[in-house]
Amino acid sequence: MSKLLILPMYSQLPAFLQAKIFQRSEDGVRKCIMATNIAETSLTVDGILYVVDTGYGKMKVYNPRMGMDALQVFPSSRAAADQRAGCAGRTGPGTCYRLYTENAYLNEMLASPVPEIQMTNLGYVVLLLKSLKVDNLLDFDFMDPPPQENILNSMCQLWVLGALNNVGGLTGLGWKMVEFPLDPPLAKLLLMGEELGCVDEILTIVSMLSVPSVFFRPKDRAEESDAAREKFSVPEFDHLILYNVYHQWKQHQYRGDWCHDHFLHVKGLQKAREVRSQLLEILKTLKVSLTSCWPDTDTVRKAICSAYFQNAAKFKGVGEYVNCRTGMPCHLHPSSDLYGMGCTPES
Repeated sequence: MSKLLILPMYSQLPAFLQAKIFQRSEDGVRKCIMATNIAETSLTVDGILYVVDTGYGKMKVYNPRMGMDALQVFPSSRAAADQRAGCAGRTGPGTCYRLYTENAYLNEMLASPVPEIQMTNLGYVVLLLKSLKVDNLLDFDFMDPPPQENILNSMCQLWVLGALNNVGGLTGLGWKMVEFPLDPPLAKLLLMGEELGCVDEILTIVSMLSVPSVFFRPKDRAEESDAAREKFSVPEFDHLILYNVYHQWKQHQYRGDWCHDHFLHVKGLQKAREVRSQLLEILKTLKVSLTSCWPDTDTVRKAICSAYFQNAAKFKGVGEYVNCRTGMPCHLHPSSDLYGMGCTPES
C-alpha cells in the first residue's frame, strides 16, 4: 500500500502551508487534502481524482438574541454539492463519492445556499439605508428579505449606540458612522477615540479587529507559539495585545520573517495595515486629528467600553459570567490573557 500524505486546507492556514497542496507528491505517495468549503470554488488542484463529499459545511450565522456571530454546521445545498463534485477531474477523469443518498440530494437539500443577508448582522446595512432616506425598513423591497427580528435588533443596537434618534432618524454621530465601512460598534469606537484623545491606538486596534486572528498556533509547536504570544501579553487587557503586535511589527519594518518567527499570519497583518491606511484617509476627510494617549491605556479601555458596553458581563460563579443585557451565560476564552491571570475579574 502506498504512503498517505495528509494535508489540511482552510482559509486561515499560513501561505507556506497552503502551498504544499499544490506541490507534486513524491513517487509512491498518495496525497489526501482535508479541505473546508473553500475548495468548492476557490481552488483548482491538478491531479485530484477522487472527492469525498460529507454533505455538510460550516457557515457563519448571526444570532440576534446573543448579538454575536457563530459558526454552525448546516447541510450543504445542491449547488454546493455540484461544485464539490466538479473538483474531481477538473484536469482529467475523476469520481465524487457522496456520503448521503440521492433522495436526500433531491428532496432534502436546498437548491442554492441561503443568502448571506439572511444570516448576517444588518447593523451597517440599516445605517446605510437610513442615510439614503429609507424610513420604513420593514417594508423595504429586499431581493432576499432578511428576518424582521434581525432588522429590529439592528435598529435597537444603533439607537443604543446613539446613531439613531427616538424616531428612527440618523443623529449627527450616525452620519459620521456611515462614512466608515465598518460594523457600527467599530465606527463608534473610532469616533470615541477622537473624543477621548486616543485615535492612534484605537485606529490600530480597530484595524486588527477587522481582520481574522493574526495568531498561528500549530499543534506540533503549540508551546513555542504560546511562548511567542506571551511576549505581547498585557494583564487585564486583551485588545492591547493586538496593538502591541502591530506596533512591534511596524518597529521591525513590517518584515515577514519576523512574523514567521513569532507565529503570526503575515497576510493578516498586511491586510490590517491596508485597512488602517484606508481608515486614516477617512479620518482625515472628517478632519479628525491623529491624537495619542500613550501610555495611558485606561483611556483606551474607556473608548472600547463605550462602543462594546452591550458585551458587558458580571461575575456569577467560578469561571462563569452573565451578560448584563441578555442574561446569557458567558465564559472566558482560553486564548484570553484574563483566563490564566490567577485572580478572576468581577466584570
